[in-house]
Amino acid sequence: MKKNWWKESVVYQIYPRSFKDSNGDGIGDIRGIIEKLDYLKELGIDVIWLSPVYKSPNDDNGYDISDYKDIMTEFGTMNDFNDLLKSAHEKEIKIMMDLVVNHTSDEHQWFMESRKSENNKYRDYYIWKKGKDNEPPNNWVSCFSGSAWQYDETTDMYYLHLFSKKQPDLNWENEDLRNEVYSMMQWWLDKGIDGFRMDVINFISKDQEFPDGENGDFSKYSMNGPRIHEFLQEMNKNVLKDRNLITVGEMPGVSIEEAKLYTGEERNELNMVFQFEHTDIGNGEYGKWHKHSFKLTDLKTILSKWQNGLDKEGWNSLYWNNHDQPRVVSRFGDDKKYWKESAKMLATCLHMMRGTPYIYQGEEIGMTNVKFESLDDYKDIEIKNAYNDLVIEKGRSHNEMMEGIYDRGRDNARTPIQWDNTDNAGFTTGKPWLKVNPNYKHINVKSQLEDKDSIFNYYKKLIQIRKNNKIVVYGNYELILEDSEEIYSYVRNFEKEKLLVICNFSQNNINFKLPKDIQSKYKELLISNYDNCSEVSLENFNLRPYECRVYLI
Repeated sequence: MKKNWWKESVVYQIYPRSFKDSNGDGIGDIRGIIEKLDYLKELGIDVIWLSPVYKSPNDDNGYDISDYKDIMTEFGTMNDFNDLLKSAHEKEIKIMMDLVVNHTSDEHQWFMESRKSENNKYRDYYIWKKGKDNEPPNNWVSCFSGSAWQYDETTDMYYLHLFSKKQPDLNWENEDLRNEVYSMMQWWLDKGIDGFRMDVINFISKDQEFPDGENGDFSKYSMNGPRIHEFLQEMNKNVLKDRNLITVGEMPGVSIEEAKLYTGEERNELNMVFQFEHTDIGNGEYGKWHKHSFKLTDLKTILSKWQNGLDKEGWNSLYWNNHDQPRVVSRFGDDKKYWKESAKMLATCLHMMRGTPYIYQGEEIGMTNVKFESLDDYKDIEIKNAYNDLVIEKGRSHNEMMEGIYDRGRDNARTPIQWDNTDNAGFTTGKPWLKVNPNYKHINVKSQLEDKDSIFNYYKKLIQIRKNNKIVVYGNYELILEDSEEIYSYVRNFEKEKLLVICNFSQNNINFKLPKDIQSKYKELLISNYDNCSEVSLENFNLRPYECRVYLI
Protein backbone atom coordinates (compact mmCIF):
# COMPACT_ATOMS: atom_id res chain seq x y z
CA MET A 1 0.00 0.00 0.00
CA LYS A 2 1.54 3.26 -1.15
CA LYS A 3 1.65 6.12 1.32
CA ASN A 4 0.26 9.40 -0.09
CA TRP A 5 -0.27 12.87 1.34
CA TRP A 6 -3.95 12.84 0.36
CA LYS A 7 -4.53 9.64 2.33
CA GLU A 8 -3.15 11.34 5.44
CA SER A 9 -5.09 14.58 4.93
CA VAL A 10 -8.38 15.87 6.30
CA VAL A 11 -10.52 17.82 3.82
CA TYR A 12 -12.92 20.66 4.72
CA GLN A 13 -15.71 21.52 2.29
CA ILE A 14 -16.63 25.19 1.88
CA TYR A 15 -19.95 26.14 0.30
CA PRO A 16 -18.95 29.75 -0.39
CA ARG A 17 -22.44 31.28 -0.56
CA SER A 18 -23.06 30.30 3.07
CA PHE A 19 -19.58 30.49 4.61
CA LYS A 20 -18.77 34.16 5.36
CA ASP A 21 -19.92 37.41 3.79
CA SER A 22 -17.25 40.13 3.78
CA ASN A 23 -19.16 43.01 2.13
CA GLY A 24 -22.66 42.98 3.64
CA ASP A 25 -24.62 41.86 0.55
CA GLY A 26 -25.90 38.76 2.36
CA ILE A 27 -23.88 36.32 0.21
CA GLY A 28 -20.73 34.56 1.33
CA ASP A 29 -17.67 35.35 -0.79
CA ILE A 30 -13.99 34.66 -1.37
CA ARG A 31 -12.79 37.51 0.90
CA GLY A 32 -14.94 35.98 3.64
CA ILE A 33 -13.09 32.69 3.23
CA ILE A 34 -9.71 34.48 3.43
CA GLU A 35 -10.88 36.08 6.73
CA LYS A 36 -11.48 32.63 8.22
CA LEU A 37 -8.35 30.76 7.10
CA ASP A 38 -6.84 31.07 10.59
CA TYR A 39 -9.95 29.38 11.99
CA LEU A 40 -9.46 26.45 9.58
CA LYS A 41 -5.76 26.30 10.42
CA GLU A 42 -6.72 26.11 14.10
CA LEU A 43 -9.07 23.20 13.34
CA GLY A 44 -6.15 21.37 11.73
CA ILE A 45 -7.47 20.59 8.25
CA ASP A 46 -5.12 20.16 5.27
CA VAL A 47 -7.29 20.75 2.21
CA ILE A 48 -10.21 23.03 1.36
CA TRP A 49 -12.66 21.63 -1.16
CA LEU A 50 -14.20 24.76 -2.63
CA SER A 51 -17.71 24.31 -4.07
CA PRO A 52 -18.01 26.14 -7.43
CA VAL A 53 -16.94 29.78 -7.51
CA TYR A 54 -17.01 30.09 -11.31
CA LYS A 55 -19.20 32.54 -13.22
CA SER A 56 -22.77 31.27 -13.11
CA PRO A 57 -26.38 32.50 -13.38
CA ASN A 58 -26.98 30.45 -10.22
CA ASP A 59 -29.88 28.28 -11.26
CA ASP A 60 -28.35 25.48 -9.19
CA ASN A 61 -26.13 27.50 -6.85
CA GLY A 62 -23.05 27.58 -9.03
CA TYR A 63 -23.26 24.04 -10.42
CA ASP A 64 -24.42 25.67 -13.67
CA ILE A 65 -21.26 27.29 -15.03
CA SER A 66 -21.30 29.96 -17.73
CA ASP A 67 -17.53 30.61 -17.77
CA TYR A 68 -14.95 28.18 -16.35
CA LYS A 69 -12.19 30.81 -16.32
CA ASP A 70 -13.98 33.59 -14.46
CA ILE A 71 -15.35 34.09 -10.93
CA MET A 72 -19.01 34.59 -9.98
CA THR A 73 -19.51 38.32 -9.47
CA GLU A 74 -21.20 37.80 -6.09
CA PHE A 75 -18.12 35.91 -4.86
CA GLY A 76 -15.53 38.45 -5.98
CA THR A 77 -12.87 38.58 -8.67
CA MET A 78 -10.05 36.42 -10.00
CA ASN A 79 -7.67 38.61 -7.99
CA ASP A 80 -9.60 37.63 -4.85
CA PHE A 81 -9.24 33.98 -5.83
CA ASN A 82 -5.50 34.41 -6.42
CA ASP A 83 -5.22 35.97 -2.94
CA LEU A 84 -7.12 33.04 -1.42
CA LEU A 85 -4.82 30.53 -3.10
CA LYS A 86 -1.71 32.41 -1.95
CA SER A 87 -2.96 32.90 1.64
CA ALA A 88 -4.07 29.26 1.96
CA HIS A 89 -0.73 27.97 0.65
CA GLU A 90 1.15 30.23 3.08
CA LYS A 91 -0.77 28.48 5.87
CA GLU A 92 -0.01 25.06 4.31
CA ILE A 93 -3.64 24.53 3.31
CA LYS A 94 -4.27 23.13 -0.16
CA ILE A 95 -7.17 24.09 -2.44
CA MET A 96 -9.25 21.51 -4.33
CA MET A 97 -11.59 23.01 -6.94
CA ASP A 98 -15.02 21.66 -7.82
CA LEU A 99 -14.94 20.51 -11.44
CA VAL A 100 -18.39 20.45 -13.08
CA VAL A 101 -18.03 19.01 -16.58
CA ASN A 102 -21.03 16.72 -17.05
CA HIS A 103 -22.97 19.87 -17.98
CA THR A 104 -22.62 23.64 -18.28
CA SER A 105 -25.09 26.48 -17.89
CA ASP A 106 -27.34 27.19 -20.87
CA GLU A 107 -25.75 30.64 -20.70
CA HIS A 108 -22.26 29.25 -21.46
CA GLN A 109 -20.87 30.54 -24.77
CA TRP A 110 -20.57 26.98 -26.09
CA PHE A 111 -24.27 26.32 -25.58
CA MET A 112 -25.42 29.67 -26.89
CA GLU A 113 -23.53 28.85 -30.10
CA SER A 114 -24.67 25.23 -30.07
CA ARG A 115 -28.37 26.09 -30.15
CA LYS A 116 -28.04 28.48 -33.13
CA SER A 117 -28.03 25.85 -35.88
CA GLU A 118 -27.43 22.17 -36.57
CA ASN A 119 -24.16 22.88 -38.39
CA ASN A 120 -22.69 25.26 -35.82
CA LYS A 121 -19.15 24.31 -34.78
CA TYR A 122 -20.33 23.87 -31.15
CA ARG A 123 -23.49 21.90 -31.96
CA ASP A 124 -21.87 18.60 -31.12
CA TYR A 125 -20.52 19.85 -27.76
CA TYR A 126 -24.02 19.01 -26.41
CA ILE A 127 -26.52 16.18 -26.89
CA TRP A 128 -29.24 17.10 -29.39
CA LYS A 129 -31.93 14.71 -30.67
CA LYS A 130 -35.07 14.83 -32.78
CA GLY A 131 -38.32 14.18 -30.89
CA LYS A 132 -40.59 11.17 -31.45
CA ASP A 133 -44.20 11.93 -32.41
CA ASN A 134 -44.07 15.38 -30.79
CA GLU A 135 -42.63 13.80 -27.64
CA PRO A 136 -39.07 13.85 -26.21
CA PRO A 137 -36.51 11.42 -27.71
CA ASN A 138 -36.89 9.01 -24.75
CA ASN A 139 -38.61 8.80 -21.36
CA TRP A 140 -35.68 9.78 -19.13
CA VAL A 141 -36.64 11.80 -16.04
CA SER A 142 -34.29 14.52 -14.79
CA CYS A 143 -32.74 14.36 -11.28
CA PHE A 144 -34.78 17.48 -10.51
CA SER A 145 -38.02 15.83 -11.82
CA GLY A 146 -39.77 16.27 -15.17
CA SER A 147 -38.39 15.19 -18.56
CA ALA A 148 -34.61 15.17 -19.01
CA TRP A 149 -35.14 16.70 -22.48
CA GLN A 150 -35.90 20.32 -23.30
CA TYR A 151 -37.45 21.29 -26.62
CA ASP A 152 -35.70 24.13 -28.45
CA GLU A 153 -37.70 25.65 -31.30
CA THR A 154 -34.69 27.26 -33.04
CA THR A 155 -33.80 23.93 -34.66
CA ASP A 156 -36.94 21.95 -33.71
CA MET A 157 -34.87 19.56 -31.57
CA TYR A 158 -34.39 18.56 -27.94
CA TYR A 159 -31.26 18.81 -25.79
CA LEU A 160 -30.49 16.51 -22.86
CA HIS A 161 -30.29 17.84 -19.28
CA LEU A 162 -29.99 15.22 -16.54
CA PHE A 163 -30.40 18.07 -14.02
CA SER A 164 -32.10 21.47 -14.50
CA LYS A 165 -33.14 22.55 -18.01
CA LYS A 166 -30.58 25.34 -17.52
CA GLN A 167 -27.86 22.65 -17.20
CA PRO A 168 -27.49 21.04 -20.65
CA ASP A 169 -25.32 17.90 -20.68
CA LEU A 170 -22.00 18.03 -22.51
CA ASN A 171 -21.29 15.48 -25.23
CA TRP A 172 -18.12 13.69 -24.14
CA GLU A 173 -18.11 11.64 -27.37
CA ASN A 174 -16.77 14.82 -29.02
CA GLU A 175 -12.97 14.90 -28.87
CA ASP A 176 -12.79 18.69 -29.33
CA LEU A 177 -15.02 19.15 -26.28
CA ARG A 178 -12.84 16.82 -24.21
CA ASN A 179 -9.72 18.73 -25.21
CA GLU A 180 -11.39 22.03 -24.24
CA VAL A 181 -12.12 20.56 -20.78
CA TYR A 182 -8.54 19.29 -20.36
CA SER A 183 -7.13 22.64 -21.41
CA MET A 184 -9.34 24.42 -18.85
CA MET A 185 -8.23 22.00 -16.08
CA GLN A 186 -4.61 22.59 -17.04
CA TRP A 187 -5.21 26.36 -16.80
CA TRP A 188 -6.36 26.03 -13.17
CA LEU A 189 -3.52 23.69 -12.26
CA ASP A 190 -1.02 26.15 -13.74
CA LYS A 191 -2.45 28.70 -11.30
CA GLY A 192 -1.37 26.38 -8.50
CA ILE A 193 -4.53 24.63 -7.29
CA ASP A 194 -3.98 21.19 -5.74
CA GLY A 195 -6.68 18.99 -7.25
CA PHE A 196 -10.29 18.48 -8.26
CA ARG A 197 -13.52 17.18 -6.78
CA MET A 198 -15.43 16.09 -9.89
CA ASP A 199 -19.19 16.61 -9.89
CA VAL A 200 -21.26 13.55 -11.06
CA ILE A 201 -18.24 12.55 -13.12
CA ASN A 202 -19.54 9.01 -13.71
CA PHE A 203 -22.41 10.51 -15.77
CA ILE A 204 -20.20 11.75 -18.62
CA SER A 205 -20.38 8.59 -20.77
CA LYS A 206 -23.87 7.85 -22.12
CA ASP A 207 -25.20 4.81 -23.98
CA GLN A 208 -25.35 6.24 -27.51
CA GLU A 209 -28.57 4.35 -28.30
CA PHE A 210 -30.39 6.48 -25.67
CA PRO A 211 -33.00 3.77 -24.93
CA ASP A 212 -36.03 4.30 -22.66
CA GLY A 213 -35.36 3.59 -18.99
CA GLU A 214 -37.57 1.67 -16.58
CA ASN A 215 -40.04 4.28 -15.27
CA GLY A 216 -37.86 6.95 -16.87
CA ASP A 217 -34.74 5.99 -14.87
CA PHE A 218 -31.64 6.91 -16.90
CA SER A 219 -29.08 5.41 -14.50
CA LYS A 220 -28.49 2.17 -16.45
CA TYR A 221 -27.62 4.17 -19.57
CA SER A 222 -25.88 7.22 -18.16
CA MET A 223 -24.03 6.19 -15.00
CA ASN A 224 -20.70 4.33 -15.25
CA GLY A 225 -21.31 4.29 -19.01
CA PRO A 226 -19.46 2.42 -21.78
CA ARG A 227 -16.51 4.82 -22.24
CA ILE A 228 -16.17 6.22 -18.71
CA HIS A 229 -12.83 4.57 -17.91
CA GLU A 230 -11.42 5.51 -21.29
CA PHE A 231 -12.37 9.16 -20.70
CA LEU A 232 -10.92 9.27 -17.16
CA GLN A 233 -7.69 7.59 -18.25
CA GLU A 234 -7.39 10.09 -21.08
CA MET A 235 -8.00 12.95 -18.62
CA ASN A 236 -5.38 11.50 -16.29
CA LYS A 237 -2.82 11.13 -19.08
CA ASN A 238 -3.44 14.63 -20.49
CA VAL A 239 -3.82 16.56 -17.24
CA LEU A 240 -3.44 14.83 -13.87
CA LYS A 241 -0.49 12.47 -14.28
CA ASP A 242 2.77 13.17 -12.39
CA ARG A 243 1.30 16.21 -10.59
CA ASN A 244 0.72 14.64 -7.14
CA LEU A 245 -2.82 16.02 -6.87
CA ILE A 246 -5.91 15.10 -4.86
CA THR A 247 -8.81 13.87 -7.01
CA VAL A 248 -12.21 12.59 -5.94
CA GLY A 249 -15.13 11.70 -8.18
CA GLU A 250 -18.72 12.16 -7.08
CA MET A 251 -20.32 8.94 -8.32
CA PRO A 252 -23.96 8.18 -7.55
CA GLY A 253 -24.79 4.50 -8.16
CA VAL A 254 -21.16 3.33 -8.11
CA SER A 255 -20.49 -0.26 -7.00
CA ILE A 256 -17.40 -1.48 -5.14
CA GLU A 257 -16.19 -3.33 -8.24
CA GLU A 258 -16.51 -0.11 -10.27
CA ALA A 259 -14.85 1.92 -7.49
CA LYS A 260 -11.82 -0.40 -7.61
CA LEU A 261 -11.48 0.44 -11.30
CA TYR A 262 -11.89 4.18 -10.69
CA THR A 263 -9.41 4.32 -7.79
CA GLY A 264 -6.99 1.39 -8.29
CA GLU A 265 -3.41 2.67 -7.98
CA GLU A 266 -2.27 1.13 -11.27
CA ARG A 267 -5.38 2.29 -13.17
CA ASN A 268 -4.43 5.96 -13.56
CA GLU A 269 -7.90 7.40 -13.08
CA LEU A 270 -8.80 9.02 -9.71
CA ASN A 271 -7.67 8.84 -6.07
CA MET A 272 -11.10 8.16 -4.55
CA VAL A 273 -14.85 8.31 -5.12
CA PHE A 274 -17.87 9.59 -3.22
CA GLN A 275 -20.48 6.83 -3.02
CA PHE A 276 -24.00 7.42 -1.64
CA GLU A 277 -25.22 4.12 -0.28
CA HIS A 278 -25.09 5.21 3.35
CA THR A 279 -26.76 8.56 2.66
CA ASP A 280 -29.63 6.83 0.81
CA ILE A 281 -30.63 4.76 3.86
CA GLY A 282 -34.28 5.37 4.66
CA ASN A 283 -35.33 6.13 1.07
CA GLY A 284 -38.83 4.84 0.30
CA GLU A 285 -41.96 5.37 -1.76
CA TYR A 286 -41.20 9.09 -2.27
CA GLY A 287 -37.45 8.64 -2.60
CA LYS A 288 -35.84 10.68 0.14
CA TRP A 289 -38.87 12.92 0.73
CA HIS A 290 -40.39 11.32 3.78
CA LYS A 291 -39.61 11.02 7.48
CA HIS A 292 -36.83 8.46 7.54
CA SER A 293 -35.89 5.76 9.94
CA PHE A 294 -32.78 3.66 9.69
CA LYS A 295 -31.41 0.48 11.24
CA LEU A 296 -27.89 0.70 12.58
CA THR A 297 -27.17 -2.79 11.22
CA ASP A 298 -27.92 -1.50 7.69
CA LEU A 299 -25.55 1.45 8.16
CA LYS A 300 -22.81 -0.85 9.51
CA THR A 301 -23.26 -3.30 6.64
CA ILE A 302 -22.87 -0.56 4.03
CA LEU A 303 -19.89 1.23 5.60
CA SER A 304 -18.13 -2.07 6.39
CA LYS A 305 -18.70 -3.30 2.84
CA TRP A 306 -16.88 -0.20 1.52
CA GLN A 307 -14.13 -0.40 4.16
CA ASN A 308 -13.37 -4.03 3.30
CA GLY A 309 -14.13 -3.77 -0.42
CA LEU A 310 -11.46 -1.11 -1.01
CA ASP A 311 -9.01 -2.60 1.48
CA LYS A 312 -6.44 -3.94 -0.98
CA GLU A 313 -7.12 -1.76 -4.00
CA GLY A 314 -8.59 1.72 -4.13
CA TRP A 315 -9.27 4.21 -1.34
CA ASN A 316 -12.34 5.44 0.54
CA SER A 317 -13.55 8.98 1.04
CA LEU A 318 -15.24 9.28 4.44
CA TYR A 319 -18.11 11.71 4.85
CA TRP A 320 -21.42 12.10 6.67
CA ASN A 321 -22.74 15.25 5.02
CA ASN A 322 -22.10 17.78 2.27
CA HIS A 323 -23.98 20.58 0.47
CA ASP A 324 -26.53 18.02 -0.82
CA GLN A 325 -27.12 16.11 2.43
CA PRO A 326 -28.88 16.96 5.70
CA ARG A 327 -26.89 17.69 8.85
CA VAL A 328 -25.46 14.48 10.31
CA VAL A 329 -26.34 15.20 13.95
CA SER A 330 -30.00 15.55 12.89
CA ARG A 331 -29.85 12.55 10.56
CA PHE A 332 -28.00 9.89 12.55
CA GLY A 333 -27.68 11.49 15.99
CA ASP A 334 -29.89 13.39 18.44
CA ASP A 335 -29.96 17.14 17.81
CA LYS A 336 -31.87 17.86 21.06
CA LYS A 337 -31.02 16.22 24.40
CA TYR A 338 -27.77 14.52 23.36
CA TRP A 339 -26.71 17.03 20.71
CA LYS A 340 -23.11 17.43 21.88
CA GLU A 341 -22.56 13.76 22.74
CA SER A 342 -24.01 12.42 19.50
CA ALA A 343 -22.16 14.95 17.30
CA LYS A 344 -18.86 13.87 18.87
CA MET A 345 -19.74 10.18 18.62
CA LEU A 346 -20.57 10.46 14.91
CA ALA A 347 -17.31 12.29 14.25
CA THR A 348 -15.36 9.56 16.06
CA CYS A 349 -17.11 6.74 14.22
CA LEU A 350 -16.16 8.25 10.86
CA HIS A 351 -12.70 9.71 11.51
CA MET A 352 -11.30 6.47 12.94
CA MET A 353 -12.13 4.58 9.72
CA ARG A 354 -9.82 3.94 6.80
CA GLY A 355 -10.00 6.62 4.12
CA THR A 356 -9.74 10.38 3.76
CA PRO A 357 -12.22 12.23 6.02
CA TYR A 358 -14.27 15.16 4.71
CA ILE A 359 -15.76 17.71 7.12
CA TYR A 360 -18.61 19.81 5.76
CA GLN A 361 -18.65 23.43 6.98
CA GLY A 362 -20.50 23.75 10.29
CA GLU A 363 -20.27 20.03 11.03
CA GLU A 364 -17.35 20.77 13.36
CA ILE A 365 -19.65 22.84 15.60
CA GLY A 366 -22.62 20.46 15.37
CA MET A 367 -24.87 22.58 13.16
CA THR A 368 -28.34 21.02 12.81
CA ASN A 369 -31.17 20.77 10.29
CA VAL A 370 -33.55 23.73 10.10
CA LYS A 371 -37.36 23.90 10.00
CA PHE A 372 -38.56 26.90 8.03
CA GLU A 373 -42.33 27.31 8.38
CA SER A 374 -42.91 28.61 4.87
CA LEU A 375 -41.93 26.88 1.64
CA ASP A 376 -40.97 30.37 0.39
CA ASP A 377 -38.05 30.41 2.83
CA TYR A 378 -36.42 27.51 0.95
CA LYS A 379 -34.22 28.39 -2.04
CA ASP A 380 -33.13 24.99 -3.37
CA ILE A 381 -34.29 24.09 -6.90
CA GLU A 382 -34.51 20.39 -5.95
CA ILE A 383 -36.91 21.16 -3.06
CA LYS A 384 -39.07 23.44 -5.25
CA ASN A 385 -39.27 20.93 -8.11
CA ALA A 386 -39.98 17.97 -5.82
CA TYR A 387 -42.76 19.91 -4.06
CA ASN A 388 -44.31 20.81 -7.40
CA ASP A 389 -44.08 17.21 -8.62
CA LEU A 390 -45.29 15.40 -5.47
CA VAL A 391 -47.74 17.87 -3.93
CA ILE A 392 -49.14 20.02 -6.72
CA GLU A 393 -49.13 17.39 -9.49
CA LYS A 394 -49.49 14.11 -7.58
CA GLY A 395 -51.56 15.22 -4.60
CA ARG A 396 -49.29 14.34 -1.69
CA SER A 397 -50.20 16.26 1.48
CA HIS A 398 -48.34 19.53 2.16
CA ASN A 399 -47.56 18.51 5.77
CA GLU A 400 -46.07 15.15 4.79
CA MET A 401 -43.90 16.81 2.15
CA MET A 402 -42.69 19.46 4.61
CA GLU A 403 -41.64 16.69 7.03
CA GLY A 404 -39.59 15.19 4.19
CA ILE A 405 -38.01 18.58 3.46
CA TYR A 406 -37.20 19.11 7.16
CA ASP A 407 -35.58 15.71 7.21
CA ARG A 408 -33.63 15.50 3.96
CA GLY A 409 -33.83 18.80 2.03
CA ARG A 410 -30.54 20.23 0.74
CA ASP A 411 -31.10 23.66 2.34
CA ASN A 412 -30.50 21.99 5.73
CA ALA A 413 -26.81 22.07 4.82
CA ARG A 414 -26.90 25.51 3.23
CA THR A 415 -28.02 27.78 6.06
CA PRO A 416 -25.22 30.27 6.81
CA ILE A 417 -22.38 29.35 9.13
CA GLN A 418 -23.08 30.36 12.71
CA TRP A 419 -20.00 32.36 13.67
CA ASP A 420 -21.31 34.03 16.84
CA ASN A 421 -24.52 35.01 18.65
CA THR A 422 -24.88 38.49 17.10
CA ASP A 423 -27.45 39.31 14.40
CA ASN A 424 -27.46 36.82 11.50
CA ALA A 425 -24.98 34.69 13.47
CA GLY A 426 -22.11 37.01 12.42
CA PHE A 427 -22.38 35.68 8.85
CA THR A 428 -23.37 39.04 7.32
CA THR A 429 -24.21 42.63 8.23
CA GLY A 430 -26.88 42.53 5.49
CA LYS A 431 -29.87 40.28 4.82
CA PRO A 432 -28.65 36.69 4.38
CA TRP A 433 -29.49 35.01 1.04
CA LEU A 434 -30.95 32.10 3.02
CA LYS A 435 -32.29 32.49 6.56
CA VAL A 436 -29.97 31.61 9.43
CA ASN A 437 -30.92 28.65 11.62
CA PRO A 438 -32.61 30.22 14.71
CA ASN A 439 -30.48 28.08 17.06
CA TYR A 440 -27.35 30.17 16.32
CA LYS A 441 -27.51 31.82 19.79
CA HIS A 442 -26.75 28.39 21.26
CA ILE A 443 -24.68 26.81 18.46
CA ASN A 444 -21.88 29.04 17.15
CA VAL A 445 -18.14 29.10 16.54
CA LYS A 446 -17.31 31.82 19.09
CA SER A 447 -18.79 29.97 22.07
CA GLN A 448 -17.11 26.72 21.00
CA LEU A 449 -13.64 28.22 20.61
CA GLU A 450 -13.94 29.35 24.24
CA ASP A 451 -15.17 25.96 25.54
CA LYS A 452 -12.56 23.20 26.03
CA ASP A 453 -15.32 20.59 25.93
CA SER A 454 -16.86 21.85 22.66
CA ILE A 455 -17.55 19.83 19.52
CA PHE A 456 -15.02 22.05 17.68
CA ASN A 457 -12.24 21.18 20.13
CA TYR A 458 -13.20 17.52 19.91
CA TYR A 459 -12.84 17.58 16.09
CA LYS A 460 -9.48 19.26 16.54
CA LYS A 461 -8.36 16.42 18.80
CA LEU A 462 -9.64 13.76 16.38
CA ILE A 463 -7.63 15.33 13.55
CA GLN A 464 -4.48 15.33 15.70
CA ILE A 465 -4.99 11.66 16.65
CA ARG A 466 -5.16 10.81 12.96
CA LYS A 467 -1.95 12.74 12.28
CA ASN A 468 -0.08 11.14 15.18
CA ASN A 469 -1.15 7.52 14.60
CA LYS A 470 -0.45 5.81 11.28
CA ILE A 471 -2.84 3.03 12.30
CA VAL A 472 -5.79 5.43 11.85
CA VAL A 473 -4.77 6.11 8.26
CA TYR A 474 -3.37 2.77 7.10
CA GLY A 475 -4.71 0.10 9.46
CA ASN A 476 -7.15 -2.51 8.15
CA TYR A 477 -10.76 -2.59 9.40
CA GLU A 478 -12.70 -5.34 11.13
CA LEU A 479 -16.31 -4.94 12.28
CA ILE A 480 -17.27 -6.52 15.62
CA LEU A 481 -20.68 -6.93 17.31
CA GLU A 482 -22.21 -6.79 13.84
CA ASP A 483 -25.75 -7.75 14.99
CA SER A 484 -26.05 -4.98 17.59
CA GLU A 485 -28.66 -2.31 16.78
CA GLU A 486 -27.12 0.09 19.35
CA ILE A 487 -23.34 -0.31 19.20
CA TYR A 488 -21.10 0.32 16.19
CA SER A 489 -17.69 -1.10 17.10
CA TYR A 490 -14.69 -2.02 15.00
CA VAL A 491 -11.01 -2.84 15.29
CA ARG A 492 -8.16 -1.40 13.22
CA ASN A 493 -4.88 -3.37 12.85
CA PHE A 494 -1.55 -2.00 11.64
CA GLU A 495 1.90 -3.51 12.12
CA LYS A 496 1.79 -4.57 15.81
CA GLU A 497 -0.88 -2.13 16.96
CA LYS A 498 -4.62 -2.49 17.47
CA LEU A 499 -7.21 0.26 17.74
CA LEU A 500 -10.62 -0.45 19.28
CA VAL A 501 -13.42 1.97 18.37
CA ILE A 502 -16.72 1.78 20.30
CA CYS A 503 -19.73 3.97 19.46
CA ASN A 504 -23.18 3.89 21.09
CA PHE A 505 -25.75 5.05 18.50
CA SER A 506 -28.62 5.08 21.02
CA GLN A 507 -29.91 7.22 23.87
CA ASN A 508 -29.85 4.20 26.16
CA ASN A 509 -27.26 2.88 28.59
CA ILE A 510 -25.86 -0.18 26.82
CA ASN A 511 -23.57 -2.94 28.05
CA PHE A 512 -20.46 -3.45 25.90
CA LYS A 513 -18.82 -6.88 25.86
CA LEU A 514 -15.52 -7.36 24.07
CA PRO A 515 -15.55 -10.47 21.86
CA LYS A 516 -13.41 -13.24 23.41
CA ASP A 517 -11.14 -13.50 20.37
CA ILE A 518 -9.79 -9.98 20.93
CA GLN A 519 -6.94 -10.11 23.44
CA SER A 520 -6.03 -6.91 25.24
CA LYS A 521 -2.88 -6.58 27.35
CA TYR A 522 -2.22 -2.85 27.15
CA LYS A 523 -4.73 -0.09 26.77
CA GLU A 524 -4.57 3.64 26.30
CA LEU A 525 -7.74 5.69 25.95
CA LEU A 526 -7.06 7.99 22.99
CA ILE A 527 -10.36 9.89 23.05
CA SER A 528 -13.85 9.75 24.51
CA ASN A 529 -16.85 12.09 24.54
CA TYR A 530 -17.53 11.56 28.27
CA ASP A 531 -15.31 12.07 31.32
CA ASN A 532 -14.58 9.35 33.89
CA CYS A 533 -14.10 6.37 31.65
CA SER A 534 -10.46 5.34 31.94
CA GLU A 535 -10.79 2.97 34.89
CA VAL A 536 -12.62 0.12 33.20
CA SER A 537 -12.03 -3.44 32.17
CA LEU A 538 -12.35 -3.55 28.40
CA GLU A 539 -14.02 -6.94 28.58
CA ASN A 540 -17.32 -5.63 29.96
CA PHE A 541 -18.57 -2.14 30.80
CA ASN A 542 -21.53 0.21 30.40
CA LEU A 543 -21.78 2.83 27.66
CA ARG A 544 -23.76 5.97 28.36
CA PRO A 545 -26.13 7.53 25.75
CA TYR A 546 -24.22 8.21 22.49
CA GLU A 547 -20.94 7.48 24.27
CA CYS A 548 -17.84 6.69 22.21
CA ARG A 549 -14.34 5.56 23.14
CA VAL A 550 -11.19 4.81 21.17
CA TYR A 551 -8.54 2.58 22.75
CA LEU A 552 -5.05 1.70 21.57
CA ILE A 553 -4.71 -1.94 22.69
